[in-house]
Amino acid sequence: MKLKFSKMQGAGNDFVVLDGINQRIDLTPAQYQVLADRHFGIGCDQILLVEPATRPNCDFRYRIFNADGGEVQQCGNGARCFARFVVEQGLTAKQEIRVDTAAGVIVPRLEDDGQVTVDMGPPRFEPAEIPFVVAEQALTYVIDVDGEPIEISALSMGNPHAVRVVCNVDAAPVQELGARIERHPSFPQRVNVGFMQVIHRREIKLRVFERGAGETLACGTGACAAVVAGITRGLLDGAVQVHTRGGDLSIRWAGIGHNVFLTGPAVTVFQGELVL
Repeated sequence: MKLKFSKMQGAGNDFVVLDGINQRIDLTPAQYQVLADRHFGIGCDQILLVEPATRPNCDFRYRIFNADGGEVQQCGNGARCFARFVVEQGLTAKQEIRVDTAAGVIVPRLEDDGQVTVDMGPPRFEPAEIPFVVAEQALTYVIDVDGEPIEISALSMGNPHAVRVVCNVDAAPVQELGARIERHPSFPQRVNVGFMQVIHRREIKLRVFERGAGETLACGTGACAAVVAGITRGLLDGAVQVHTRGGDLSIRWAGIGHNVFLTGPAVTVFQGELVL
C-alpha cells in the first residue's frame, strides 16, 4: 500500500497528515504505530486524517490518532496544521473552515501573518463530561497518586486534561508524574497532564505529558486547558502567551460561557510517499 503524506509541525508538536479524500485510508492501530515510529516509520506525535464532512454545514471531517495507534477526540496544534494542509493541497480556497471532529465542530482561520487561529469551543468542567470520577465538581481537586496527594484542575477541551501548577516547570517531574497521572483510575479514558508555571498574569511556561504520546514539545489543547485553569483560579488574565518547549502559543478566553481561541504556527516540513 502506497500512502502520500505531509509531515507538519505546530510549535514542535509534529504530525503525519493524510489526505483521505483523494486516497483510500483504512489503517489498523498497528499501522498507525508504524507511521508514528521515529526509527521505522515517518515519526510523529499524532497522525491526522482528512476526510469528507459527515456533518451538515462542515467543510471536512478531522480524525486524530496518537502514536500508540489509539484514536482521540481533539488536538489544537493538529487543527492548525489541518487547516494549513487543506489549503496548501488545494482542497479548499477558504481562509476560515468548519471542521467536524469527534469533540464537535471547530473553526480554524488562516491569519494574514501566516499564523492560524482555532475556535476551540467552550471548556467543560462537569466531571462526567471530562470524564473524571469524583464525588462533586470543584475548582481544584486533590487526587492520590501512589500515596502522594496531588492538586490538579480538571477540565475538557474536547479531550480530558489535568493541570498542575508548579514553581519551576523545567524541574518538574513531567515524565514520571505525568505517566502516573495519565493512567489514574479517576480518569477512565486516561488524561493529558499539564505542568504550568505562572510567570505573570499574561504569561506562562508549560510542559504537557500527552496520553498515548508521552511528553510533546507543545500541546494546543493542553495550552488552552492550562490557561483556562489559571483564569478560573484567578492566576491569569483573559489573554495569555504560552511558552512551550517547541514555541509560543497565544490563548484567549473571556470566561465561563465563552469559547477558547488558540493562535500559533503551522508549518509543512516535507511531503512524501510511503510504502506501508
